[in-house]
Amino acid sequence: MITQVFSKKNRALLSELVRTDFKLRYQDSILGYLWSLLRPLFMFVILYLIFARVLKSGGGIPHFPVYLLLGIVLWNFFVEMTTQSLGSIVGRGDLIRKIHIPRWLIVFSSSIAALINLGLNLIVVLFFMTLNHVQPLDTAVLLPLIIFEVYILALGLSLFLSAAFVKFRDVIYIWEVVLQAGFYATPILYALSFIPNVTIQKILLLNPMAQAIQDARYSIITHSPLVITTWRIFNGGWYVLIPFAVVIFVLFFGLTYFRKESKYFAENI
Repeated sequence: MITQVFSKKNRALLSELVRTDFKLRYQDSILGYLWSLLRPLFMFVILYLIFARVLKSGGGIPHFPVYLLLGIVLWNFFVEMTTQSLGSIVGRGDLIRKIHIPRWLIVFSSSIAALINLGLNLIVVLFFMTLNHVQPLDTAVLLPLIIFEVYILALGLSLFLSAAFVKFRDVIYIWEVVLQAGFYATPILYALSFIPNVTIQKILLLNPMAQAIQDARYSIITHSPLVITTWRIFNGGWYVLIPFAVVIFVLFFGLTYFRKESKYFAENI
């Protein structure tokens, strides 16, 4: 499926879908594309004041403001990609009925739009790193691999959710609840070291998003022992592979389900 993206026809169609997605998303908005930068910043300011200043959830981690912002940016990327893709097939129902278009290309275009927003938000993170005098780390080169992991996880979920939404419109409400629960179960607002129970820490880090966010923080912000990663907490054992196995399974399951249901999209939308 992915190799078809490189055909000239599909590249042109993908480019047009991405441009249309951006236009529709910020249509009638005064600030337009700036909202893609302002939303995570507003969220960061509010959460930083509450959790870092009032509740003292930073746990003594160096550069905690940047640590918090990076977690918010990566989580927002995951949320944006899955929620935008969820309704993408239904939203393009007229297009699917009128012309022959690869169904997966619609979901893929939503993911590219989210990836562009992530790139813009990472520029903001870099700016805050400069303000906070965060020294560049050699392990920062691992960040693209971590982002790729999050992207693959979100892509698998997006394929499944977009196909399921065609038949079951309640999926959108269920996914909202799952995301809300996932936000608090993932160590975004608080340092994982803030949880005294090591067993709970291990369980939380089996979640690919928690693992990816912690690895990203460790890779580009600080190597402080307070930044708990799967490699550290499992002492390099085979358990560190579980989050990656989950990602592969989700992608395979999403692709399989999407292919099975895509033949019925036109008649079910």
